[in-house]
Amino acid sequence: MEASRAGADGLTPEQAVDRLQDIHVAASDALRAALARYTTSGIAPSAEERAQFRYPELRVDWKPSGGVRFTRRAWAKFQAPGLYSTTVTQPAFFRRYLLEQLHPLAEEFGARIEVGSSDQEIPYPFVTEEGDEFIRGDLSVADLARHFPTPVLANVGDEIADGAWAFEAGKPRPLALFDAVRVDFSLRRLTHYTGTDWRTIQPWILFTNYQRYVDHFVERAIEELATPDSPYTQLVLPGGSVIRRGDDAAAARAALAAAPWHRFQMPAYNLMRSDLRGGITLVNIGVGPSNAKNATDHLAVLRPHCWLMIGHCGGLRQSQTIGDYVLAHAYMRRDRILDDLVPPEVPVPALAEVQVALQRAAERVMGERGDALKRRLRTGTVVTYDDRNWEFRWSQERRRINQGRAIAVDMESATLATQGYRLRVPYGTLLCVSDKPLHGEIKLPGAATRFYQKAVGEHLRIGWETIELLRDELGTLHSRKLRSFDEPPFR
Repeated sequence: MEASRAGADGLTPEQAVDRLQDIHVAASDALRAALARYTTSGIAPSAEERAQFRYPELRVDWKPSGGVRFTRRAWAKFQAPGLYSTTVTQPAFFRRYLLEQLHPLAEEFGARIEVGSSDQEIPYPFVTEEGDEFIRGDLSVADLARHFPTPVLANVGDEIADGAWAFEAGKPRPLALFDAVRVDFSLRRLTHYTGTDWRTIQPWILFTNYQRYVDHFVERAIEELATPDSPYTQLVLPGGSVIRRGDDAAAARAALAAAPWHRFQMPAYNLMRSDLRGGITLVNIGVGPSNAKNATDHLAVLRPHCWLMIGHCGGLRQSQTIGDYVLAHAYMRRDRILDDLVPPEVPVPALAEVQVALQRAAERVMGERGDALKRRLRTGTVVTYDDRNWEFRWSQERRRINQGRAIAVDMESATLATQGYRLRVPYGTLLCVSDKPLHGEIKLPGAATRFYQKAVGEHLRIGWETIELLRDELGTLHSRKLRSFDEPPFR
């Protein structure tokens, strides 16, 4: 990409990101060096040295001339004139994203870009690989905390994403949804929960709540890696093992068998590509809205292009059969976990681009259209509970389900959709009916096994095909439906 013209004599986007990288590397190196010195000699950093342990800050100033610039794009635009800023971490990793956001601001709006050191200290665990490499012998976390910046959870929050920030005259507006310390915190949490390096997580994310989907995903991934013209290059497994293109089948199976996925709460499988269009990550979030919120809180800082829920549900209509699909176009939020952040009366809309892609993918994979497709794929409302045994409260829930016209029930979909809405990540849900709890078709071992053998592979293929379709629609996928009236400029 050619360097763009600097807006109002500021830095070009490329110069700005280069400068962000230089400051971040220098600060991280200084912090690591001070840690190493302290653990070997006991010499603590001076106040002058601690002043070096700070994140870089990106500032963008827009003073419009000739009227306010209008664009239909949902991101990389200003809501009002003024100065915007954010602290930045890992700028080398986020380089493409940063340039994608900065180029329109400089070239279309003529904004001035500046970079410098911020007042926000880098917590020492965020510049090390494990977070505790420097704790040896009698040295404790408390010892390090006396002399080095540590993560202070009171300073880690989602006020910007939740619209809780307040404009103050003379202070910059937020440039991005998440500042550096929030991003760094989540990057470390991702490694902890998923068992994979956050750098390998891909921008297209599939969520599931059953291990059998993982099995089919891995099989499909290995097939792709064995296909000569496939764009996929490697599969990163929980624990860090890698299956690469060209590995023989025996080596791939051995790596898969040895992967310690059971050690991690939400294991991730990352299928990476050789181009810039982004690979696919499958995350097994398990059962329940708490896991769904936890995973998406942290994945959102990577600014993924889309996440999709492909899992099981209970069918609520007599006309449904085991193995039918439910394409969620609305959600009844009985999960409760996000009620304080996104009140239940706030509508969570279906995204047309995702809905269309899911239906087109189902047509392709199932080979059915029109009435034949409608017999197996039904669009409707999904109700998400935080109680797996919601059936025991059927007398209390019956009226609400009838009023909402719900056709399926699960424990994750509404949470994932609400998190996508809240954190500005496109989302969608396609569920497969595995039982009909209100009609006597409960999930018994024999029937469940037959269902899994037949339905899971097809369902996974639909989710995969949906992502293949959405890759060509990025221009419309990041839509204005997810943006508020006082959004930060960055997506």
